Amino acid sequence: MLQVTCAIIQHANKILICQRSASMKLPLKWEFPGGKIETGESKEECLRREIKEELEIDISIHSALTMVEHHYADFSLQLSPFVCSLKSGEVKALEHAQAIWVDAAQLRNYDWADADLPIVNEYVAYTASIK
Repeated sequence: MLQVTCAIIQHANKILICQRSASMKLPLKWEFPGGKIETGESKEECLRREIKEELEIDISIHSALTMVEHHYADFSLQLSPFVCSLKSGEVKALEHAQAIWVDAAQLRNYDWADADLPIVNEYVAYTASIK
């Protein structure tokens, strides 16, 4: 089972979401950016490294959300999400078709990868509860 992290990156009351490229598994689905944990790496170290590699930005990690275990037809993963904020840099979509900033209230309007859906729902519920 793949061990993966993802970041819900907040900045200026918006959330960064990324669209997978046409050549990736789950082509053109939307996801929170992140990636596979390498041997000897903590979840937080993985997340900082992956975000830097994929988007050329630095993030601050604030809190963890509920881990998601999901089984696709050809692979399974454990996805550990973290609420983060943009620390520095300009977003560059180096591996994704696009990376955009959206309002939290708009998150459910996108065609998400199935593993990300519970995270979208938890985050939207969380943000609604603090307003």
